[in-house]
Amino acid sequence: MKRLLFPLLLMLSGLLYGQGSTIPWQQLLPPDTMATWVQPGQGKPAMPVWGHVNGIRIGLDPLPGPRGLIRIYTPYLDYPFPEVMNFIAFEPIPKGQEQRGFSELEMSNIHPGKRGKHFWSANSATDSLPLDGLNPARGIVEEINGEQTLTVYIFSEPFDNGAKVYTRIRFFASRPYEFELATYTYEGAQALDYFIATATMGNKARLRTLFLEDGQQSSLALWPDYKDIHFTPHAYFSQQRMLRDKKGRAYFIAAPDETDYRNTVYSAATHSHWKYRGKRATQYWIKNTPSEQLKGLVTGRFTYWASREPIPGGVSIENFEMKEPFTSGETYVFGITPLSPEALIRQIKQ
Repeated sequence: MKRLLFPLLLMLSGLLYGQGSTIPWQQLLPPDTMATWVQPGQGKPAMPVWGHVNGIRIGLDPLPGPRGLIRIYTPYLDYPFPEVMNFIAFEPIPKGQEQRGFSELEMSNIHPGKRGKHFWSANSATDSLPLDGLNPARGIVEEINGEQTLTVYIFSEPFDNGAKVYTRIRFFASRPYEFELATYTYEGAQALDYFIATATMGNKARLRTLFLEDGQQSSLALWPDYKDIHFTPHAYFSQQRMLRDKKGRAYFIAAPDETDYRNTVYSAATHSHWKYRGKRATQYWIKNTPSEQLKGLVTGRFTYWASREPIPGGVSIENFEMKEPFTSGETYVFGITPLSPEALIRQIKQ
């Protein structure tokens, strides 16, 4: 019955919200800022924002940015809301297929004529009815193992390859610069080989250096002669090359090779949204229980997305992700810390 019910609900949602939001995001109710947490306001259309008052935050459409992406905000890097530091895209691969789904690039069935899959928020894994995004879930504040947390679920409409997926995002009070992301499929949905959550805008901070157990790897060395306007092929890194802490957790770490963004010289036609002026930061993925099949993947770009404008300093990392065979409820951690990569590594090795 549930398999028949979801398409009906999807059709109903498309009728209700087929034109997308008609309210400018600036007119939405600003988020509440409690002692620890940022959460959407209540009582009228509100900005879909969740996270730490003094740390990392996430947001959804209709806030500025493409559809089909989770926005990541880092105001602690002197980069104020609504400027986006990075995005998370969903890229599932059904069992027996090779082609990824692309949440940012595929056309929406809920909002005909709009590019990007529709994402919406919920307070639990059972709230899967597509919503318009103007009345976002508050998220659940609770204690888990003695620590206060904020949890919100992010659902996507079905992909062109048939995948039906959602994630659970969880923030921890003691970890202001990171969040946990767990991956799931809808009940009764087709099986997946992979569900890749990819950080997909590394070019904003011009990530160029990967920090591995056996040393550093530069994007300039990975793709030394690349000058095309498209994405480079993927570069793969096994879990054996990833840094580990004493608990066996695997870290995939990337950082810029610049120390001061204020000195950057951009080409004249570079769009303003690519001109990052915040503080330098280190971005990373963590897998608490890495499988033998776990890999770190990166792609690069020589020009900024959807343009011919060269990235200052040369080719840099764009997509930055972990990939392993799908298991429902598998968790990953994504973080953007003001620590230097060297300081982060010292912390990991303590």
